[in-house]
Amino acid sequence: MATGRKVKRMPAHLFGFIAQRNRAGLIRSRNSLPRILRMTLGAIGAFWIAESIWGHSQPIFAATSALVSLGFGASTTVRKTAEVALGCTLGVALGDTLMHWFGQGIWQAALVMSLSLVIARYLDSGAIFSTQLGMQSALVVLLPISADGPFARSIDALTGSLLALLVIIFWPTDPRRSPVSALSDLFKELSEALLECAWAIRDDDRRAAFHALIKARGTQKYLDMLPAAFRASKEIATISPTGRRHRHELNRLSKRFNHYDWAARNSRVFARRLASVLSNSALTPEGAQTLAPLMRELSEAVNTLAHSVRETTVAGQRKYEKAAQLQLEGVAAQLDPRALGVEGLQGEGLVLLLRPMVVDLLEAAGREHEEAIEVLPKLS
Repeated sequence: MATGRKVKRMPAHLFGFIAQRNRAGLIRSRNSLPRILRMTLGAIGAFWIAESIWGHSQPIFAATSALVSLGFGASTTVRKTAEVALGCTLGVALGDTLMHWFGQGIWQAALVMSLSLVIARYLDSGAIFSTQLGMQSALVVLLPISADGPFARSIDALTGSLLALLVIIFWPTDPRRSPVSALSDLFKELSEALLECAWAIRDDDRRAAFHALIKARGTQKYLDMLPAAFRASKEIATISPTGRRHRHELNRLSKRFNHYDWAARNSRVFARRLASVLSNSALTPEGAQTLAPLMRELSEAVNTLAHSVRETTVAGQRKYEKAAQLQLEGVAAQLDPRALGVEGLQGEGLVLLLRPMVVDLLEAAGREHEEAIEVLPKLS
Protein backbone atom coordinates (compact mmCIF):
# COMPACT_ATOMS: atom_id res chain seq x y z
CA MET A 1 0.00 0.00 0.00
CA ALA A 2 1.37 3.40 -0.90
CA THR A 3 1.91 5.53 2.16
CA GLY A 4 2.67 8.84 0.44
CA ARG A 5 -0.06 11.15 -0.76
CA LYS A 6 -0.44 11.79 -4.45
CA VAL A 7 0.68 15.23 -5.54
CA LYS A 8 -1.86 16.74 -7.89
CA ARG A 9 -0.38 18.19 -11.03
CA MET A 10 -1.30 21.72 -12.01
CA PRO A 11 -3.99 21.70 -14.72
CA ALA A 12 -2.62 22.59 -18.13
CA HIS A 13 -5.04 25.48 -18.61
CA LEU A 14 -4.05 26.97 -15.23
CA PHE A 15 -0.36 26.65 -16.05
CA GLY A 16 -0.96 28.32 -19.41
CA PHE A 17 -2.88 31.15 -17.75
CA ILE A 18 -0.07 31.76 -15.23
CA ALA A 19 2.57 31.66 -17.98
CA GLN A 20 0.57 34.12 -20.08
CA ARG A 21 0.12 36.49 -17.14
CA ASN A 22 3.83 36.25 -16.38
CA ARG A 23 4.79 37.12 -19.96
CA ALA A 24 2.35 40.03 -20.02
CA GLY A 25 3.69 41.32 -16.70
CA LEU A 26 7.31 41.13 -17.86
CA ILE A 27 6.50 42.97 -21.10
CA ARG A 28 4.50 45.61 -19.21
CA SER A 29 7.33 46.13 -16.71
CA ARG A 30 9.95 46.36 -19.47
CA ASN A 31 7.91 48.86 -21.47
CA SER A 32 7.34 50.96 -18.33
CA LEU A 33 11.02 51.26 -17.38
CA PRO A 34 11.53 54.75 -18.92
CA ARG A 35 8.44 56.04 -17.12
CA ILE A 36 9.51 54.37 -13.86
CA LEU A 37 12.91 56.08 -14.07
CA ARG A 38 11.22 59.39 -14.81
CA MET A 39 8.85 59.05 -11.85
CA THR A 40 11.72 58.07 -9.55
CA LEU A 41 13.82 61.02 -10.66
CA GLY A 42 10.92 63.43 -10.19
CA ALA A 43 9.89 62.18 -6.73
CA ILE A 44 13.37 61.82 -5.23
CA GLY A 45 14.58 65.01 -6.92
CA ALA A 46 11.67 67.02 -5.49
CA PHE A 47 12.26 65.57 -2.03
CA TRP A 48 15.97 66.45 -2.22
CA ILE A 49 15.27 70.03 -3.36
CA ALA A 50 12.73 70.64 -0.59
CA GLU A 51 14.96 69.08 2.06
CA SER A 52 18.40 70.31 1.01
CA ILE A 53 17.63 73.66 -0.61
CA TRP A 54 14.46 74.83 1.15
CA GLY A 55 15.58 73.26 4.42
CA HIS A 56 12.26 71.53 5.14
CA SER A 57 12.17 68.44 7.33
CA GLN A 58 10.54 65.34 5.81
CA PRO A 59 9.00 67.11 2.77
CA ILE A 60 6.83 64.15 1.85
CA PHE A 61 4.39 66.30 -0.14
CA ALA A 62 7.17 67.25 -2.56
CA ALA A 63 7.75 63.60 -3.43
CA THR A 64 4.07 62.61 -3.57
CA SER A 65 3.14 65.61 -5.70
CA ALA A 66 5.83 64.80 -8.26
CA LEU A 67 5.04 61.07 -8.21
CA VAL A 68 1.30 61.51 -8.67
CA SER A 69 1.79 64.12 -11.40
CA LEU A 70 4.09 61.82 -13.37
CA GLY A 71 2.08 58.67 -12.61
CA PHE A 72 1.11 55.83 -14.87
CA GLY A 73 -1.59 56.49 -17.39
CA ALA A 74 -2.57 55.71 -20.96
CA SER A 75 -0.95 58.95 -22.09
CA THR A 76 0.87 61.30 -19.76
CA THR A 77 0.51 64.70 -21.42
CA VAL A 78 1.61 68.14 -20.31
CA ARG A 79 -2.03 69.10 -19.75
CA LYS A 80 -2.75 66.04 -17.60
CA THR A 81 0.46 66.50 -15.66
CA ALA A 82 -0.34 70.18 -15.10
CA GLU A 83 -3.89 69.29 -14.04
CA VAL A 84 -2.70 66.77 -11.45
CA ALA A 85 0.11 69.07 -10.31
CA LEU A 86 -2.29 71.98 -9.87
CA GLY A 87 -4.71 69.76 -7.98
CA CYS A 88 -1.97 68.62 -5.61
CA THR A 89 -0.63 72.13 -5.02
CA LEU A 90 -4.04 73.76 -4.54
CA GLY A 91 -5.14 70.91 -2.29
CA VAL A 92 -2.19 71.33 0.04
CA ALA A 93 -2.49 75.13 0.01
CA LEU A 94 -6.23 74.95 0.69
CA GLY A 95 -5.68 72.45 3.48
CA ASP A 96 -3.05 74.69 5.06
CA THR A 97 -5.35 77.71 4.85
CA LEU A 98 -8.45 76.00 6.25
CA MET A 99 -6.43 74.30 8.98
CA HIS A 100 -5.16 77.73 10.01
CA TRP A 101 -8.78 78.85 10.43
CA PHE A 102 -10.50 75.74 11.82
CA GLY A 103 -7.67 73.74 13.43
CA GLN A 104 -7.17 69.96 13.21
CA GLY A 105 -9.48 67.02 13.81
CA ILE A 106 -11.93 64.62 12.21
CA TRP A 107 -14.76 67.08 11.68
CA GLN A 108 -12.28 69.65 10.39
CA ALA A 109 -10.98 67.07 7.89
CA ALA A 110 -14.54 66.33 6.74
CA LEU A 111 -15.26 70.04 6.36
CA VAL A 112 -11.99 70.68 4.52
CA MET A 113 -12.54 67.77 2.12
CA SER A 114 -16.12 68.84 1.38
CA LEU A 115 -15.13 72.45 0.72
CA SER A 116 -12.14 71.35 -1.34
CA LEU A 117 -14.24 69.12 -3.57
CA VAL A 118 -16.84 71.85 -4.06
CA ILE A 119 -14.10 74.30 -5.06
CA ALA A 120 -12.46 71.67 -7.29
CA ARG A 121 -15.68 70.99 -9.19
CA TYR A 122 -16.21 74.71 -9.57
CA LEU A 123 -12.72 75.23 -11.00
CA ASP A 124 -12.46 72.20 -13.28
CA SER A 125 -14.59 69.28 -14.48
CA GLY A 126 -11.65 66.85 -14.52
CA ALA A 127 -11.99 63.89 -12.17
CA ILE A 128 -8.23 63.68 -11.55
CA PHE A 129 -8.01 67.34 -10.57
CA SER A 130 -10.92 67.08 -8.12
CA THR A 131 -9.64 63.87 -6.52
CA GLN A 132 -6.13 65.19 -5.99
CA LEU A 133 -7.29 68.51 -4.58
CA GLY A 134 -9.64 66.85 -2.08
CA MET A 135 -7.19 64.14 -1.05
CA GLN A 136 -4.22 66.44 -0.52
CA SER A 137 -6.21 68.99 1.49
CA ALA A 138 -7.60 66.24 3.76
CA LEU A 139 -4.12 64.80 4.35
CA VAL A 140 -2.80 68.19 5.41
CA VAL A 141 -5.48 68.47 8.09
CA LEU A 142 -5.11 64.87 9.30
CA LEU A 143 -1.30 64.77 9.52
CA PRO A 144 0.61 66.41 12.38
CA ILE A 145 1.40 70.11 12.01
CA SER A 146 4.63 70.75 10.12
CA ALA A 147 7.53 72.15 12.12
CA ASP A 148 8.60 74.22 9.10
CA GLY A 149 5.73 76.69 9.22
CA PRO A 150 2.08 76.83 8.18
CA PHE A 151 2.60 76.88 4.40
CA ALA A 152 5.77 74.78 4.09
CA ARG A 153 3.76 71.86 2.74
CA SER A 154 2.30 74.09 0.05
CA ILE A 155 5.82 75.03 -1.04
CA ASP A 156 6.79 71.34 -1.04
CA ALA A 157 3.81 70.43 -3.22
CA LEU A 158 4.57 73.30 -5.59
CA THR A 159 8.19 72.13 -5.82
CA GLY A 160 7.14 68.60 -6.75
CA SER A 161 4.59 69.84 -9.27
CA LEU A 162 7.00 72.19 -11.02
CA LEU A 163 9.70 69.54 -11.18
CA ALA A 164 7.18 67.08 -12.65
CA LEU A 165 6.33 69.58 -15.40
CA LEU A 166 10.01 70.12 -16.17
CA VAL A 167 10.59 66.37 -16.37
CA ILE A 168 7.61 65.83 -18.70
CA ILE A 169 8.81 68.64 -20.98
CA PHE A 170 12.52 67.83 -21.12
CA TRP A 171 12.30 64.05 -20.74
CA PRO A 172 9.09 63.02 -22.51
CA THR A 173 8.15 59.60 -23.80
CA ASP A 174 8.41 59.14 -27.57
CA PRO A 175 5.46 61.22 -28.84
CA ARG A 176 5.03 58.82 -31.77
CA ARG A 177 4.49 55.75 -29.60
CA SER A 178 0.74 55.91 -28.87
CA PRO A 179 -0.57 56.99 -32.30
CA VAL A 180 1.86 54.76 -34.21
CA SER A 181 0.93 51.74 -32.09
CA ALA A 182 -2.81 52.34 -32.61
CA LEU A 183 -2.36 53.05 -36.33
CA SER A 184 -0.20 49.98 -36.88
CA ASP A 185 -2.74 47.78 -35.08
CA LEU A 186 -5.53 49.36 -37.14
CA PHE A 187 -3.83 48.49 -40.42
CA LYS A 188 -2.97 44.96 -39.25
CA GLU A 189 -6.58 44.32 -38.23
CA LEU A 190 -7.84 45.74 -41.52
CA SER A 191 -5.33 43.66 -43.48
CA GLU A 192 -6.48 40.49 -41.72
CA ALA A 193 -10.14 41.34 -42.35
CA LEU A 194 -9.47 41.77 -46.08
CA LEU A 195 -7.52 38.50 -46.16
CA GLU A 196 -10.48 36.74 -44.53
CA CYS A 197 -12.65 38.21 -47.28
CA ALA A 198 -10.29 36.70 -49.86
CA TRP A 199 -10.59 33.27 -48.23
CA ALA A 200 -14.37 33.60 -48.04
CA ILE A 201 -14.54 34.36 -51.77
CA ARG A 202 -12.10 31.57 -52.65
CA ASP A 203 -13.97 28.94 -50.62
CA ASP A 204 -17.48 30.35 -51.23
CA ASP A 205 -17.85 30.42 -47.44
CA ARG A 206 -20.32 32.89 -45.98
CA ARG A 207 -19.21 32.03 -42.42
CA ALA A 208 -15.70 33.20 -43.29
CA ALA A 209 -17.28 36.43 -44.57
CA PHE A 210 -18.98 36.92 -41.20
CA HIS A 211 -15.62 36.31 -39.50
CA ALA A 212 -14.16 39.00 -41.76
CA LEU A 213 -16.95 41.34 -40.70
CA ILE A 214 -16.10 40.74 -37.03
CA LYS A 215 -12.44 41.47 -37.82
CA ALA A 216 -13.39 44.65 -39.66
CA ARG A 217 -15.50 45.80 -36.72
CA GLY A 218 -12.45 45.27 -34.51
CA THR A 219 -10.79 48.26 -36.18
CA GLN A 220 -13.15 50.65 -34.40
CA LYS A 221 -11.33 50.47 -31.05
CA TYR A 222 -8.13 51.69 -32.70
CA LEU A 223 -9.97 54.47 -34.53
CA ASP A 224 -11.45 55.58 -31.20
CA MET A 225 -7.94 55.79 -29.70
CA LEU A 226 -6.35 57.80 -32.49
CA PRO A 227 -7.81 61.33 -32.02
CA ALA A 228 -6.76 61.57 -28.35
CA ALA A 229 -3.41 59.92 -29.12
CA PHE A 230 -2.68 62.43 -31.89
CA ARG A 231 -3.66 65.40 -29.69
CA ALA A 232 -1.45 64.25 -26.82
CA SER A 233 1.49 63.46 -29.09
CA LYS A 234 1.34 66.76 -30.96
CA GLU A 235 1.19 68.58 -27.64
CA ILE A 236 4.38 66.86 -26.46
CA ALA A 237 6.06 67.42 -29.84
CA THR A 238 5.21 71.14 -29.70
CA ILE A 239 6.42 71.81 -26.15
CA SER A 240 9.30 69.38 -25.71
CA PRO A 241 12.64 70.29 -27.34
CA THR A 242 13.41 66.59 -27.87
CA GLY A 243 10.05 65.88 -29.50
CA ARG A 244 9.94 68.69 -32.03
CA ARG A 245 11.56 66.61 -34.74
CA HIS A 246 8.41 64.46 -34.84
CA ARG A 247 5.97 67.34 -35.39
CA HIS A 248 5.91 67.08 -39.19
CA GLU A 249 5.33 63.32 -39.13
CA LEU A 250 2.56 63.56 -36.53
CA ASN A 251 0.82 66.36 -38.45
CA ARG A 252 1.09 64.35 -41.66
CA LEU A 253 -0.43 61.22 -40.12
CA SER A 254 -3.15 63.04 -38.18
CA LYS A 255 -4.37 64.87 -41.32
CA ARG A 256 -5.10 61.48 -42.88
CA PHE A 257 -7.31 60.30 -40.02
CA ASN A 258 -10.55 60.67 -41.99
CA HIS A 259 -9.19 58.36 -44.69
CA TYR A 260 -8.26 55.72 -42.10
CA ASP A 261 -11.77 55.99 -40.70
CA TRP A 262 -13.54 55.85 -44.07
CA ALA A 263 -11.44 52.91 -45.29
CA ALA A 264 -12.26 50.93 -42.14
CA ARG A 265 -15.97 51.77 -42.44
CA ASN A 266 -15.97 50.74 -46.10
CA SER A 267 -14.33 47.44 -45.18
CA ARG A 268 -17.21 46.71 -42.80
CA VAL A 269 -19.75 47.55 -45.49
CA PHE A 270 -17.89 45.32 -47.97
CA ALA A 271 -17.66 42.36 -45.57
CA ARG A 272 -21.36 42.64 -44.71
CA ARG A 273 -22.30 42.79 -48.39
CA LEU A 274 -19.97 39.88 -49.18
CA ALA A 275 -21.70 37.70 -46.59
CA SER A 276 -25.03 38.50 -48.24
CA VAL A 277 -23.71 37.84 -51.76
CA LEU A 278 -22.25 34.47 -50.76
CA SER A 279 -25.42 33.52 -48.88
CA ASN A 280 -27.40 34.14 -52.08
CA SER A 281 -24.80 32.38 -54.27
CA ALA A 282 -24.69 35.55 -56.36
CA LEU A 283 -20.97 35.40 -57.20
CA THR A 284 -20.03 33.26 -60.20
CA PRO A 285 -17.01 30.90 -59.99
CA GLU A 286 -15.28 32.93 -62.70
CA GLY A 287 -15.75 36.14 -60.74
CA ALA A 288 -14.55 34.50 -57.53
CA GLN A 289 -11.36 33.31 -59.26
CA THR A 290 -10.38 36.88 -60.13
CA LEU A 291 -11.75 38.66 -57.04
CA ALA A 292 -10.09 36.45 -54.40
CA PRO A 293 -6.49 37.16 -55.57
CA LEU A 294 -7.38 40.84 -55.84
CA MET A 295 -8.47 40.88 -52.19
CA ARG A 296 -5.18 39.22 -51.21
CA GLU A 297 -3.29 41.96 -53.04
CA LEU A 298 -5.34 44.58 -51.21
CA SER A 299 -4.60 42.90 -47.88
CA GLU A 300 -0.87 42.91 -48.64
CA ALA A 301 -1.00 46.61 -49.54
CA VAL A 302 -2.63 47.47 -46.21
CA ASN A 303 -0.02 45.36 -44.42
CA THR A 304 2.66 47.41 -46.17
CA LEU A 305 0.98 50.54 -44.77
CA ALA A 306 1.30 49.03 -41.29
CA HIS A 307 5.04 48.64 -41.90
CA SER A 308 5.30 52.25 -43.07
CA VAL A 309 3.96 53.73 -39.83
CA ARG A 310 6.20 51.51 -37.70
CA GLU A 311 9.34 52.75 -39.45
CA THR A 312 11.38 55.12 -37.30
CA THR A 313 13.21 56.86 -40.15
CA VAL A 314 11.73 59.19 -42.75
CA ALA A 315 13.47 57.25 -45.53
CA GLY A 316 11.95 53.99 -44.30
CA GLN A 317 8.48 55.51 -44.05
CA ARG A 318 8.66 56.88 -47.59
CA LYS A 319 9.95 53.56 -48.92
CA TYR A 320 7.02 51.58 -47.51
CA GLU A 321 4.48 54.28 -48.37
CA LYS A 322 5.68 54.24 -51.98
CA ALA A 323 5.45 50.45 -52.05
CA ALA A 324 1.91 50.61 -50.63
CA GLN A 325 0.92 53.22 -53.21
CA LEU A 326 2.14 51.00 -56.06
CA GLN A 327 0.32 47.98 -54.65
CA LEU A 328 -2.90 49.94 -54.17
CA GLU A 329 -2.67 51.45 -57.65
CA GLY A 330 -2.30 47.93 -59.04
CA VAL A 331 -5.50 46.92 -57.25
CA ALA A 332 -7.36 50.10 -58.22
CA ALA A 333 -6.56 49.64 -61.93
CA GLN A 334 -8.43 46.30 -61.90
CA LEU A 335 -11.63 47.52 -60.23
CA ASP A 336 -13.92 47.10 -63.21
CA PRO A 337 -16.58 44.38 -62.82
CA ARG A 338 -16.48 43.47 -66.51
CA ALA A 339 -12.69 43.24 -66.61
CA LEU A 340 -12.78 40.99 -63.54
CA GLY A 341 -15.45 38.79 -65.09
CA VAL A 342 -17.89 39.54 -62.29
CA GLU A 343 -21.50 39.33 -63.43
CA GLY A 344 -24.84 40.03 -61.84
CA LEU A 345 -26.09 43.04 -59.95
CA GLN A 346 -24.89 41.85 -56.52
CA GLY A 347 -21.46 40.77 -57.76
CA GLU A 348 -20.90 44.03 -59.62
CA GLY A 349 -22.00 45.98 -56.55
CA LEU A 350 -19.36 44.15 -54.55
CA VAL A 351 -16.61 45.38 -56.87
CA LEU A 352 -17.99 48.90 -56.85
CA LEU A 353 -17.81 48.96 -53.04
CA LEU A 354 -14.06 48.40 -53.28
CA ARG A 355 -13.46 51.54 -55.33
CA PRO A 356 -14.02 54.18 -52.57
CA MET A 357 -12.15 51.97 -50.08
CA VAL A 358 -9.08 51.81 -52.31
CA VAL A 359 -9.25 55.57 -52.95
CA ASP A 360 -9.25 56.22 -49.20
CA LEU A 361 -6.36 53.82 -48.71
CA LEU A 362 -4.39 55.58 -51.44
CA GLU A 363 -4.96 58.90 -49.70
CA ALA A 364 -3.99 57.26 -46.39
CA ALA A 365 -0.74 56.27 -48.13
CA GLY A 366 -0.07 59.86 -49.20
CA ARG A 367 -1.71 60.24 -52.60
CA GLU A 368 -3.82 63.31 -53.39
CA HIS A 369 -7.53 62.74 -54.01
CA GLU A 370 -7.33 63.60 -57.72
CA GLU A 371 -4.36 61.25 -58.19
CA ALA A 372 -6.17 58.42 -56.43
CA ILE A 373 -9.32 58.80 -58.53
CA GLU A 374 -7.39 58.91 -61.81
CA VAL A 375 -6.06 55.39 -61.20
CA LEU A 376 -9.56 53.89 -61.22
CA PRO A 377 -10.70 52.50 -64.59
CA LYS A 378 -13.59 54.23 -66.31
CA LEU A 379 -16.88 52.38 -66.05
CA SER A 380 -18.90 51.90 -69.20
